[in-house]
Amino acid sequence: MCIFKAYFFAESTDCVNLQDNTNTYNMSLKIVVLAKQVPDTRNVGKDAMKADGTINRAALPAIFNPEDLNALEQALRLKDAHPGSTVTILTMGPGRAADIIREGLFRGADNGYLLTDRAFAGADTLATSYALATAIKKIGTCDIIIGGRQAIDGDTAQVGPQVAEKLGMPQITYAEEILKVTDKTITVKRHIDGGVETVTGPLPMVITVTGSAAPCRPRNARLVQKYKHAKTITEKQQGNLDYTELYDKRDYLNLVEWSVADVQGDLAQCGLSGSPTKVKAIQNIVFQAKENKTIGSNDREIEELIVELLANHTIG
Repeated sequence: MCIFKAYFFAESTDCVNLQDNTNTYNMSLKIVVLAKQVPDTRNVGKDAMKADGTINRAALPAIFNPEDLNALEQALRLKDAHPGSTVTILTMGPGRAADIIREGLFRGADNGYLLTDRAFAGADTLATSYALATAIKKIGTCDIIIGGRQAIDGDTAQVGPQVAEKLGMPQITYAEEILKVTDKTITVKRHIDGGVETVTGPLPMVITVTGSAAPCRPRNARLVQKYKHAKTITEKQQGNLDYTELYDKRDYLNLVEWSVADVQGDLAQCGLSGSPTKVKAIQNIVFQAKENKTIGSNDREIEELIVELLANHTIG
């Protein structure tokens, strides 16, 4: 594996040497984590698709998108390293996607916003990135927007870069680790085909994180107790609340819910209306070996296997 350093700016593709700098910067950061509640693709069945080509999320268990958890960990590490920093979860989905915000709070995030509206339903990557970008504009100035490389229900890796484009911000993709943040720049190690690349770019920055990054820390018991009753206004209206008085006394338990109107979105660019692509069908494919072979640990058998694999072009 080759390791090299590059200096990256969005305005130019030229690279120059990155000089090591051990100076520390005591600065607080405003970080937004893009997170998605996704269907567990390990349990895809015949009812996974609706007639209109959208995913039948009600028929599938919902989980926190795995690479978004990797992104959350990078955000929380920055918060640990820069006192006074805040981590905000931004997610879009039906009402139950509020679980993603609570999960983020349990692990160390400070607050969250749920984009939920029937007009957002059926969005492809273009409409999703539009909705997220409008919400970020409403949140206000931020230093770092970070999310997973891709969601397991689409595998497109398009939303992060599209959000960056819509916000006019530079981006670093395939990040494995955020190495350093100064008052003007951020340095990131990214995993690419054939090696590892270290790049530095200007703040504010959009970053997408791969699954090879550090796994997210577990829930914190103290934070679970603090936020376990956090709910959106819709959840409070739908459920029988035993702790009604808490929501007046503890504002952090009131999760923010935004509609298309709240973020001043264009209905023509949201949901199915703003989605030029449609999913035709999905299939659950299980790979099965037609034959198997057991070999011993002696050198002769291993050499014979290598010769066989080279001959049928499995390797080489």
